[in-house]
Amino acid sequence: MKVILLENVKGQGKKGEMVNVSDGYARNFLLPKKLAMEATADAINAKKIADDAAKRRHDLEKQAAIDLSKQLAEMPVKIQAKAGNGGKLFGSVTTKEISEALKAQYKIDIPKAKLTLDEPIKTFGTFEVKAKLFTEVNGVLKVVVTEA
Repeated sequence: MKVILLENVKGQGKKGEMVNVSDGYARNFLLPKKLAMEATADAINAKKIADDAAKRRHDLEKQAAIDLSKQLAEMPVKIQAKAGNGGKLFGSVTTKEISEALKAQYKIDIPKAKLTLDEPIKTFGTFEVKAKLFTEVNGVLKVVVTEA
């Protein structure tokens, strides 16, 4: 019997896959526990429509991330920090501060977890911060640290 899995089933497949299982396994286990549904013509068509919509949504989100990465390259984020003698900052500039400054200056919300620093920012100057915007789409953000 052909069924479409509604959840990941160990040994059978992942959610959304159409698999062939024995009639008894489907009737006695998969269907009553709502782990799968019978692969009727209507169910197959609904699955195709849902897959197409998901692919379209994925493509739109990826394109938006690519556009955002191009925008980020042209927008320097300015952060003011206090420093002691020799231009060394008290503490360091964190990804949280960068995320908040980006939101305040340009109304772009990138969570701090998506920003990565190669090394801590502990001096004044211009630095590049990598932003993971989407699967396989990364952006580079310029951060300018100035004295408060």
